[in-house]
Amino acid sequence: MPFISKIQRQSDFNLFNSNTPIVIDNGASYFRIGWAGESEPRVIFRNIVQRPRHKVTGENVTIVGDHDPTLMKYFDCTRSGPRSAFDSNVVYQFETMEYILDFGFDRMGANGTEIDCPLLITECISNPVQSRSRMAELLFETYGIPSIAFGVDVAFSYKFNQQQGVCAKDGLALCPGFSTTHVMPFVDGEPVYEGCCRTNVGGFHITDHLKQLLSLKYPYHLARFTWEKVEDLKMEHCYIATDYFSETRLFKEGATKTEEKTRYWQLPWVPSPIEEPPSEEEIARKAAIKEKQGQRLREMAEAKRSSKINELENELHGLEFLLYQLDQVEEGEVPSFLAETGYVSRQEIESASNKVMQSLRKAKGEPKNEQAETEKPDLAADEKYSLINIPDDMLTQEQLNEKKKQLSLKSMAEGRQRLKQKRYEEELERERKQQLEEEKRLENPKLYLEQLHAKYKDLSEKVDQQKRLKTNADYSNRNNLSGGVGRGERLNAAQRERMRLLTTAAFDRGKGEDTFGAKDEDWELYKLMSKDNNDDDEGPDEDEAELARISSRLQKLDPTFIPKLEVDTSEPTEVPRVQPLTKEDFQIVLGVERFRCPEVLFNPNWIGVDQVGLDEMVGVSIRRLRNKDERLEERLTNSILVTGGSSLFPGIIERLEAGIRMIRPCGAPIKIVRALDPVIDAWRGAASFASTSQFHSQTFSRLDYYEMGGDWLRNYQLKYAL
Repeated sequence: MPFISKIQRQSDFNLFNSNTPIVIDNGASYFRIGWAGESEPRVIFRNIVQRPRHKVTGENVTIVGDHDPTLMKYFDCTRSGPRSAFDSNVVYQFETMEYILDFGFDRMGANGTEIDCPLLITECISNPVQSRSRMAELLFETYGIPSIAFGVDVAFSYKFNQQQGVCAKDGLALCPGFSTTHVMPFVDGEPVYEGCCRTNVGGFHITDHLKQLLSLKYPYHLARFTWEKVEDLKMEHCYIATDYFSETRLFKEGATKTEEKTRYWQLPWVPSPIEEPPSEEEIARKAAIKEKQGQRLREMAEAKRSSKINELENELHGLEFLLYQLDQVEEGEVPSFLAETGYVSRQEIESASNKVMQSLRKAKGEPKNEQAETEKPDLAADEKYSLINIPDDMLTQEQLNEKKKQLSLKSMAEGRQRLKQKRYEEELERERKQQLEEEKRLENPKLYLEQLHAKYKDLSEKVDQQKRLKTNADYSNRNNLSGGVGRGERLNAAQRERMRLLTTAAFDRGKGEDTFGAKDEDWELYKLMSKDNNDDDEGPDEDEAELARISSRLQKLDPTFIPKLEVDTSEPTEVPRVQPLTKEDFQIVLGVERFRCPEVLFNPNWIGVDQVGLDEMVGVSIRRLRNKDERLEERLTNSILVTGGSSLFPGIIERLEAGIRMIRPCGAPIKIVRALDPVIDAWRGAASFASTSQFHSQTFSRLDYYEMGGDWLRNYQLKYAL
């Protein structure tokens, strides 16, 4: 079976005698395996298994423990995540356990699956007989182990530290492990299982709690909070507060001491590049490219204009030639000639010729000849409106109808002519004003620009005021059906006058009784008066047009001018400001999280575990042994050993001592010490125990297991005081 691992394979397996036991510390977090009598385990790896599939070959590989992250890009891990063989601290997935044992024996250098050495393997306190029996079955039948011994990891750690003079024969062993926390009392060097206590909280829950807090605090850095990284942050920065609430109050007040207790984790951050202004050569190059593109566009526009002029000239020549031919045709043949050309009359051909002439002048850029255009209709007015000056009594009924049509046509034509004349005069007046403004600007550009800014400011304030008044009036009309105003809103003068006229008309029509609206003409009067087509409403349109003209003028003359945005009186909105990311945005701050997460060891109910904390577990264990010996309590509390991976938090000794003193009588002796190496001491104690000559008498063989069955292991207990 292929393995992917960074751990080197041992090469001296065959050099050891077959009577030399193999020692395994099978913890829920790490798997440690080595030879009895040695001071350090040979192989240590995380007790997890992952079986991804190769992306190219499709072959499943087994990754046990730590792996090389650079190799994971070649595997598909979507359907196979890390799996553990443990539920809390009890082995229940023996298929996964088999992968771990295969890997452990392979890294030890064993050839094949047959292991002919005795084996000592650790287990949790009061391990269920089903788990112990399945483990024995796996070791005997799969690997051919000749004999096996099961021991408790906490007991081995306590016995090893007892041999080193750290603790006494009578005492308590506190083991906050990876997934559970145990308290085991020792009397005369042997564990007393009746006084053991367990809580389902350990280092796993601390890491998970810290991961959740950081994910809530920094949701945009979720990918950074991997399990391995959060585990490192926990072991490096977390501590246990002697008084949790005082420590929390200190951080809440923001004292200077909190800055010393705050830690920072700086994530990789690259500052945004600063855009440098373009050089003079770059500006000149872009200007040359722009000029070249502009020249090309001008040439294209000139070619299009020349083509259009040629088309219009050809069309005009065709119409003039058509008029010349029409003059040569006799009067009786005119209808047939016009039918062939597609025109109805001579006037239609002349009108088309005039339109083409105007289009041609416009294309050539010649000024409009307004005077000529106004004179042409006058020349043919007598012919076109021949019945207007004839008295009605001299006309027939058909001629009278025709005369009415001619009168309406003439009035419409005169109206259009007056409108054209008015536009022409307005254009001349506009050009004159622009010329005067240009002369003022040339005389004193600075003064002219200041006056233009002042005029723009006054006019913008006026337009804003008019818009606010109009908005208030519209709002009042929508919310007051009677036409009144609400909450300080005021109608303008024209609206007040319309309301007065409506009230007067209603009173006069009904002679004191309000009957206005009973007739159709009353509603016509209401519609007429309710229109907003009054002089007050025309002002803002003219002002807005003038404001737009001044704004356009300022944009051309003043590069620093920024036009004022249109005022939105409905609901003010704040324009979001985008700020570049700084170094602080990629900085993880560890403040109260440093001591809040390990606090779950003493308050498991904070994470939903309704059990007692570590200090209360000591009191529970002592009360269970109170009936045996009255003086036993003092001997137990006088030698309390803290072991396990979670006992490495700074401050745990002081916090335990303060908590135990709360449940013990005043003046009772309390001595708490930490193991020499809380992580490795369990394996060292087991290796020291397996190296003694009496160890082989504590094991049970494969023949015993086959003869008595797995249920016989229910009463199996190891004697630690050899």
